[in-house]
Amino acid sequence: MRGGPSVLGIVLAGGEGKRLMPLTADRAKPAVTFGGTYRLVDFVLSSLVNADVLRICVLTQYKSHSLDRHISTTWRMSSLLGNYVTPVPAQQRLGPRWYLGSADAILQSLNLVHDEQPDYVAVFGADHVYRMDPRQMLAQHIDNGAGVTVAGIKVPRAEASAFGIITPGSDGTQVERFLEKPTDPPGLPGDPDRVFASMGNYLFSTKVLVDALHRDAEDPHSVHDMGGSILPMLTARGQAQVYDFDENHVPGETSVQHGYWRDVGTLDAYYDAHMDLLSDRPAFSLDNRRWPIYTHAGPLPPARIVAGGIASESVISPGCVIRGQVSRSVLSPGVVVAEGAVVQGSVLHDNVRVGRGAIVRGAILDKNVDVPPGAAIGVNPERDREFYTVSGNGVIALGKGQPVR
Repeated sequence: MRGGPSVLGIVLAGGEGKRLMPLTADRAKPAVTFGGTYRLVDFVLSSLVNADVLRICVLTQYKSHSLDRHISTTWRMSSLLGNYVTPVPAQQRLGPRWYLGSADAILQSLNLVHDEQPDYVAVFGADHVYRMDPRQMLAQHIDNGAGVTVAGIKVPRAEASAFGIITPGSDGTQVERFLEKPTDPPGLPGDPDRVFASMGNYLFSTKVLVDALHRDAEDPHSVHDMGGSILPMLTARGQAQVYDFDENHVPGETSVQHGYWRDVGTLDAYYDAHMDLLSDRPAFSLDNRRWPIYTHAGPLPPARIVAGGIASESVISPGCVIRGQVSRSVLSPGVVVAEGAVVQGSVLHDNVRVGRGAIVRGAILDKNVDVPPGAAIGVNPERDREFYTVSGNGVIALGKGQPVR
């Protein structure tokens, strides 16, 4: 950060994302398209860059080609000032093995820390949808003299098994316990039906991080994971504190959008987060010029709605051509909806074509899916389950270029 303490950003982007199949069949989870023109990794990178964290390493591993290409072509910083966002693939620096977990990924990449010699290291996840000003979290971390500060958000206790759960001490900031995906955690004092969930965003004092990683590497019983290993270790040593995400205020946000954060690790969560974009006063807005989400804008013309086409409560990206009816949907660049076609409550990725008279309802179609004229998706649930992936809530998903039956 200019004129302040030096911070190195490390973004963990090596996850396989099995629960998002088939969208992750051919790409890493952080490379999955979101909101029409963005990739999931753009949200964490935008928060860091907007906060003047301008030296960022993105650790990649699983099917990372499209992610590496997106970062290399989109996230170009000023080399004159020594700033960069760079993908860092697994390099087997400590022996012939890939990453054993998120902590091992950073351990194998400690050369990045040693090269920069930062005062602090921001270790953030790459696959959540949110806006955040990390400077406010850093200020608390410095003021309190913490070894690590973990960003926490209050969620219903019934959802605790999906997250790392933080039990704060009596002062509200010291972490008393850190439980990785527990089935029955205690509720918050005075709010027993909610818990503090880890957002997967951590700020470390550099020496504390390096020491913890080396200790963890020597433990033969460790799972070598940030949430499963490093946070419990530092909690036991009294060095972990929690930062309440509700205290974070991003320039340009509205009261409706304040505190928005979504883990889009499942098809249902991914779909629901898209639906959050569509109301007149959306829970999450892609349009905030004071805290923008950056991405690559290709050389495409403006979207066109022609020949009696209709679009309502939808996000329509450049290059789209709509001749049919589109409602409550998100269309990525190059989508074509032909005459008489109906698209309702759906998410269509790049270059999807919906033929004349076809129907698409409650579906996620990955790039280059061609829906033939007269075909129907989301009309016959039994048939959909026979040929396509269908989520627990009934969202139909087709992978990249998957034939429509």
